[in-house]
Amino acid sequence: MADHIICRTDEIAEGAARRVEIGGRVIAIFNLGHRFAAITNRCPHEGAELCHGKVAAFISADGPGDYRTEDEKIMVRCPWHGWEFDLANGRSYCDPNRMRVKTFDVEVKPGETLAEGPYQAEIFEVRTEDDYVVLSI
Repeated sequence: MADHIICRTDEIAEGAARRVEIGGRVIAIFNLGHRFAAITNRCPHEGAELCHGKVAAFISADGPGDYRTEDEKIMVRCPWHGWEFDLANGRSYCDPNRMRVKTFDVEVKPGETLAEGPYQAEIFEVRTEDDYVVLSI
């Protein structure tokens, strides 16, 4: 797997997504506030870009009028027809056994760990102030 630096963490607003293309794959990266998630950007139903979808917590109910949000389960709703996909595992809430989108590992790494490289001719003081979103494929 190769790491790809996408952007600084503050370049994707909380609750928003960014479309990126890496190695011919189009990927949607979501800022969920406390973590980032990455999935294939194409809805398997009719191809809508999921980066334009609505991000929301899963809602479960034990009966009429008795519902709650499950903040640890975050989904994206397709902007065209409302199909919903779990951002943790890519499964569809409508048909989780057959319908899904691919998920990708994404993490936040401190900028100073990304400034190092295998080659050095001269050493200069390097200071980083921001964290970056890094995608592993």
